[in-house]
Amino acid sequence: LSSLKKFDEIKKANQAAAKKLVEDQLSSSSEDDDEDAEVKQGKILDKTFTIYTSQTDGDASELERTRQYMNEAFQSGAMTCLICIASVKRTQAVWSCCGCFCIFHLVCIQKWAKDSLFLVSSPLTDDDFGKKDYPWPCPKCRFEYKRSETPSRYYCYCGKVENPTVDPWLVPHSCGQICEREFKPSCGHKCLLLCHPGPCPPCPKMVTTSCHCKKARAVPRRCSAKEWSCRLPCGRTLLCGQHACENPCHAGDCQPCPRVSKQRCICGRQTAERLCASPQWQCDQVCGKCLPCGNHTCEQVCHAGPCGDCPRSGKRSCPCGKTKFTLPCTEDVPTCGDSCDKVLECGIHKCSQRCHRGPCEICRQEVEKQCRCGKHSKRMPCHKPYLCETKCTKIRDCQKHQCRRKCCSGNCPPCDQVCGRTLGCRNHKCPSGCHRGSCNPCPETVDVKCNCGTTVIKVPCGRERTIKPPKCKQLCSRPPTCHHSTQEKHYCHFGRCPPCRQPCQKTLICGHLCPVPCHDQALVKQTGLHQSAGPWEQPSEPAFIQTALPCPPCEVPIPVSPLPCHSANPYSCKRFCGRLLDCQNHTCMKECHHVTKLNSNADGKKAGPECSQCEEECSKPRPAGCPHRCVLPCHPGDCPSCLQMLKIKCHCKLSVLYIECLKLTCADLKEKELLISCRNQCPKELPCGHRCKEICHSGSCPLNCSQKVKLRCLCKRLKKEVQCSKIQEGQVSLECDALCKEMKRKAHELKEAEAKAALEEEKRKQQAELEAFENRLKGRRKNKRRKDEVEVEQSSWQKYKNFIMLPVFGVAVVMV
Repeated sequence: LSSLKKFDEIKKANQAAAKKLVEDQLSSSSEDDDEDAEVKQGKILDKTFTIYTSQTDGDASELERTRQYMNEAFQSGAMTCLICIASVKRTQAVWSCCGCFCIFHLVCIQKWAKDSLFLVSSPLTDDDFGKKDYPWPCPKCRFEYKRSETPSRYYCYCGKVENPTVDPWLVPHSCGQICEREFKPSCGHKCLLLCHPGPCPPCPKMVTTSCHCKKARAVPRRCSAKEWSCRLPCGRTLLCGQHACENPCHAGDCQPCPRVSKQRCICGRQTAERLCASPQWQCDQVCGKCLPCGNHTCEQVCHAGPCGDCPRSGKRSCPCGKTKFTLPCTEDVPTCGDSCDKVLECGIHKCSQRCHRGPCEICRQEVEKQCRCGKHSKRMPCHKPYLCETKCTKIRDCQKHQCRRKCCSGNCPPCDQVCGRTLGCRNHKCPSGCHRGSCNPCPETVDVKCNCGTTVIKVPCGRERTIKPPKCKQLCSRPPTCHHSTQEKHYCHFGRCPPCRQPCQKTLICGHLCPVPCHDQALVKQTGLHQSAGPWEQPSEPAFIQTALPCPPCEVPIPVSPLPCHSANPYSCKRFCGRLLDCQNHTCMKECHHVTKLNSNADGKKAGPECSQCEEECSKPRPAGCPHRCVLPCHPGDCPSCLQMLKIKCHCKLSVLYIECLKLTCADLKEKELLISCRNQCPKELPCGHRCKEICHSGSCPLNCSQKVKLRCLCKRLKKEVQCSKIQEGQVSLECDALCKEMKRKAHELKEAEAKAALEEEKRKQQAELEAFENRLKGRRKNKRRKDEVEVEQSSWQKYKNFIMLPVFGVAVVMV
């Protein structure tokens, strides 16, 4: 028995180890790195979508969102629990939100729901705590669930199978069955995909449906898009019963009638213009009709139909409800004399008094009561609560203070002390009870007023520093700052009032009124007030000051003259002045103006001090070849000599020369040639290939080359030195003499002798080869005896070298 027991224990341990190994392999992320992981994932997706795509002829465009959720389910680390921030593995129990379809660990969501319910219900009193069903939200989308909807078991995505098995050929946490969840919004069909994460795709079924108004012909459409509009006028009769809907074909009920008509109230006493959409309305008059009893009147306000019977007619019960009486409506129902027996407020005992009108008394029976904290008990009247003197020592939710409440039931209320921390507005302190975390924003509001204080807006405390003041529609009430008695009308504002634009109306010297706008507070730019310390100082912005400007000249026309009032004296003819300026080159371009003569002998065409000053540059022509301008402004007489230096290259373009402009412009051709020359030998090459011997010069080089060259005859034996220019002109030539001709002849003979000897040698070799071939044909035996002596035949050079060398030596001696 002991051996069998040990065997069973070892067997169970091995099975548990094997199961754990399989789970670790399935839950690990290494399977995503296999070579066929993508192929297997594609097969699983195709299998999941097969039933859906068969309904859509292979169209999977509506499955992209679902495909994304499924790809995240396959990828390692893609699904993360937002509560514990850890990856969701295949073998772990999960829960999926029906609002955002986010996946969480089952244990994490259970703890989240418990903590959320505790935080929501912590501010409640002892009587309310635990009685109300407060919801808890999803951590991601905040979709609310009831307390009873807190997950306690692990289901697949479609909710059919509890604790689905781990299958490597299925989507993780899926049961592999058809989803069959109803589409949202509900259309009567169910999801055709296999059990899957995320939302269900739109319904792929084909249905024949008409438009909203049912006027157009029915057409086949997808069930998910079966609602469509034909864009024709709706035409349905509205609720008013008089008009038709003019909106295009639409879904749902028609909008209320926008027209207005005269309608009577329900009782028909009053008539008023009202919207057709609300034809029934009540006036504020009491009905007042006599009821059938003849003793009372109807107390209802404006109603339709009959008033009904008197509420005091028929059988009526006594106050305790045990006895019924049939009495006239003018008499009150008496008490029956029996005991009341109504349940008192304690909910345990009944009223012991006789039948009575009004509320029952409080319960006075003595009972054994236990205090709220459950530590003590006492006999006392039922209606009185029993609270002991024991103080609670638990820490409140603020985690700072003890409860210290007498006879606490354990559900300690929030801390009743004031927080007192400074709020974000920096003006007030937190008035809330002591709490954890950051304080709420300041509940106070502050008034932000305009300049005059008429317009006020309320803003949260602390925002008054950054918010703009409100725009006021009241007129500005400030007194005018100019000479006018009243200022122009403008709205309330901060800062200075805008400049006055009323006519000035001051009396001028001539007696007329100034017609221009008010100029008592004109902005004038100040210049020359600040002296800069140096070039490093940045220029400051110009300053403007308000100052009063004088009135401009009077422009009122005078009847006897075409000129305005201020110009009632010699006037301008609107032509140019034309007087010769001091520069003696230009004339005054001002309009005809007054000129003061300095002396009586002054010429009438000479400019005066009122004429313009010539500010142009000197435009007189410069000497030929001078590229510089005159350094003086426009002046009379001749320009001064140019003293600037010219930077030019010499004739050969190799050197840079600096020459005074005056020297170059005043020099003639020969002097210019010398000035521009660098005094070095010309670097150019002549057509013959020799360098030019001249000094740096302009133009082309001379062709008479004086260089000495050697001239040879055709056989290169004779030579002679002559000038290069003569050879180029063909004036000199060197012919061969008699000795040259003799040497040519002997050399020709020697060459013929060598050719003849070579021809004879070739014939000899051919004859020897012919004889050797003939001997081989005859079959003559070879002589076995080896010849000791071998006859060596002399070459052609050995034969004829004496005849060749003697003439050559003779010719050489003659040349030397």
